[in-house]
Amino acid sequence: MNKSSVALLILLLLAIDQTIKIYVKTHFYYGEEYYVFGLDWFRLHFLENPGMAWGFKFGEGYLAKLVLILFRLAAIVWGTFYIKKMIREGYAKVFVICAAFIYAGALGNLIDGAFYGLIFEKSDPALRNIAEIFPSGGGYAGFLNGNVVDMWFFPIIDTRLPEWLPLWGGNEFTFFDPVFNTADV
Repeated sequence: MNKSSVALLILLLLAIDQTIKIYVKTHFYYGEEYYVFGLDWFRLHFLENPGMAWGFKFGEGYLAKLVLILFRLAAIVWGTFYIKKMIREGYAKVFVICAAFIYAGALGNLIDGAFYGLIFEKSDPALRNIAEIFPSGGGYAGFLNGNVVDMWFFPIIDTRLPEWLPLWGGNEFTFFDPVFNTADV
């Protein structure tokens, strides 16, 4: 693979990611769920994540968000050099594609965190409002304080564990529980 084809792939993935996120943000109320093809295990479920995977954060407040943004930015800078190295050294196409997916994911989530607070109205689960893009009163947060939009939910197994099972018996169990976005793929 050459640099141009990898850059095109990254731009395509980023466009798909941002298109889906903007659609969900402007057509779903916070917490709304849609069963894709009527399947119980394939859902669009709108959530916003102020942190990283599984809601992990570096703490609360502006400084924590700044650290998260800097972490994502460092991943993108490092990823740029790493993908160039992979191309230069002739890594297998599948590895370069995987790196491009990760890179596009980091870039997509950086865009969300940096700009979504500025350009979107707040999604309030109590009001069940559908967010407006570019609201007249401004966005819900300042630069670098936006949340990442998540929507893919695949609860393939959703059951109660048998009572006889040690430690977890009788508890609810869901596999695959996290809600994530296209960039996280």
